[in-house]
Amino acid sequence: MAPGSTVDLEALGERIGYRFRRPELIREALTHPSVGHGSGAGRGRRRNYDRLEFLGDRVLGVVIAELLHNRDPRADAGRLARRYNALVRGETLAGIAGRLGLGDFLMMSPGERQSGGAAKPAILANTLEALIAAIHLDGGFEAAKGFIVAHWSELAEQTDAAAKDAKTALQEWAHAQGLPAPDYRIVSQAGPDHAPRFVIEAAIPDRGAAQAEAGSKRRAEQAAAADLLARLKP
Repeated sequence: MAPGSTVDLEALGERIGYRFRRPELIREALTHPSVGHGSGAGRGRRRNYDRLEFLGDRVLGVVIAELLHNRDPRADAGRLARRYNALVRGETLAGIAGRLGLGDFLMMSPGERQSGGAAKPAILANTLEALIAAIHLDGGFEAAKGFIVAHWSELAEQTDAAAKDAKTALQEWAHAQGLPAPDYRIVSQAGPDHAPRFVIEAAIPDRGAAQAEAGSKRRAEQAAAADLLARLKP
């Protein structure tokens, strides 16, 4: 989209699932700093997305932190922080912005566009944060929260799965299938006290079992659980 163009609000609304009542907010959110400010102040002055990006970053942070806090009451602060960082990092934002096609609506200088600016991850991430702020200012915090939840929930689930240890993941899978909890038993133990080797079996009655060997019971249990889960999940 060239500088000075108007934003196709109808098309944008379909892309993002939100329709603006104050078009000036979305125009500001979609204006790259390469577009000049114009001369003078007031109506001739064109804002870019920098200020909205600042606000959107904070709104996103609050919503994601609350989302993660409520999803897993057992997770400690360290685990929550790791999941949080994965969901708010630039690469994640750029991916969401790309799927929404925000680059199609960006207003930037011809030179920036010709250099591939509309597809640059950093620019897409900044635009998405500015969009979140625009929704917040246009429709309130709940509107912004709804937008974030809609576009981050699946990623949050993937982050949850990656963060869970294998024993927890196997137990939750068994529970979801209406099966008894996995059972773990020591098949064998060998080696000196300073370098033991454990063979552990993880089993779910009538479904299967898997064995793994490691230098500690915990690691062997985790490995056996991961193996069994991989065998049982379709």
